[in-house]
Amino acid sequence: EQQNHAVIGQTLVNLGNVQAEAGQPEHARAYYLEALDLLETLGDHRALGVLYSNLALQDAATGKTDEAIANFKKALDLHRAVGNEEGLAVTYSQLGKTLLLAGQTHQAEWCLNNASEHFIKLGNEAGEAAALRLLADLYEQRSDLQSALRCLERAVLVDQRYQLPHLQQDVERLARLQDRWRQDRRPDARASR
Repeated sequence: EQQNHAVIGQTLVNLGNVQAEAGQPEHARAYYLEALDLLETLGDHRALGVLYSNLALQDAATGKTDEAIANFKKALDLHRAVGNEEGLAVTYSQLGKTLLLAGQTHQAEWCLNNASEHFIKLGNEAGEAAALRLLADLYEQRSDLQSALRCLERAVLVDQRYQLPHLQQDVERLARLQDRWRQDRRPDARASR
């Protein structure tokens, strides 16, 4: 009734979020696209950055990897334009995860390292630990166990400090990797290669 396009746009984003949480990515996308039309007209870069990240997450959930990557990159540009450090940290992490799943490990590594740096700058250790878990996945895929171990060791420290729900899983994974690393370093294991 008031024709406040900023409020209408944000309400559409929230409706999209509700649909996304309900596991309805196509319905969420429809709301997001409608919000996009309004928010682009207003030039609200902060809201647009969040919206493009939300769109990218829905694209990733429905297997549209190229679209997800493109939308995450648009979100990064918008977050940079307004200096949204938290948006940069989260979006770099989400983009890194998407790139990792797509097998683009070098780009994923770059994004996840950026995410980790932004989370450190923000003092968000839980976010840093999440990025480090993904980096550990990446390094483990590359058989770079030493780097994977460093990432998981830091993640476990954060898990313990804040009693994060990943603690037990990370401790068990760290122990498995340490065992693997020790076995790979045994003289008989190196000789058989």
